Amino acid sequence: MIDVPVHDMKGTAVGSLSIDEGLLGGEVRPALLKQAYVMFHANRRQGSARTRGRGDVEGSTRKLYKQKGTGNARVGARRTVIRKGGGVAFAKTKTRESYRLDMPRKQRRLANRNALLAKLVDGEVKVVDRLDFEAGPKTAVMRELMSALHVDRTCLLALDRANRNAALAARNLADVDTIRAEQLNAFDLLNHRYLVIEKAQLEAFVDGSLWRQTEEAA
Repeated sequence: MIDVPVHDMKGTAVGSLSIDEGLLGGEVRPALLKQAYVMFHANRRQGSARTRGRGDVEGSTRKLYKQKGTGNARVGARRTVIRKGGGVAFAKTKTRESYRLDMPRKQRRLANRNALLAKLVDGEVKVVDRLDFEAGPKTAVMRELMSALHVDRTCLLALDRANRNAALAARNLADVDTIRAEQLNAFDLLNHRYLVIEKAQLEAFVDGSLWRQTEEAA
């Protein structure tokens, strides 16, 4: 069992939460995490990068200067591939390229839980009893919370979908990104140093009830 401290909005420890690492894969699995990370990264590529060939760039086809008598190397039009601003040799002209990869759903979910386990083992999960912003979204309050939790690097803030005020309070903080708790994934977890999450959302993520709610809603 892994014991994680639970804090209040002032950063004071008010209890602890025990998490069974067996529910998160038992041990950190680097090969699985890499496979999931590569998959998520590839699936976010648009595949729309294009380059212009010699016939696509703007410019005259006139020879820049005469072939002989100038003392310079011979040269053709300014649109050739060897000149700045010219076209690209073997230009990319496909309509769309797909880099999509896939993993079985059970394997993908295991990777998401295992990424959380890696964060827990390293002490990079900050659990808050309740993110209370009912008085309104205050960036200063969120900044004070992050400071009290000793969050000094990039942070992923996992929120309940109804907690819009917390999302608004965090959006102006430089290294804080927000995500809905049911959308937590290995890519975003590994791309941030810390995870800040409510106790109820963490418990629901570990026991799988968040995913079941999402599937029923769909």
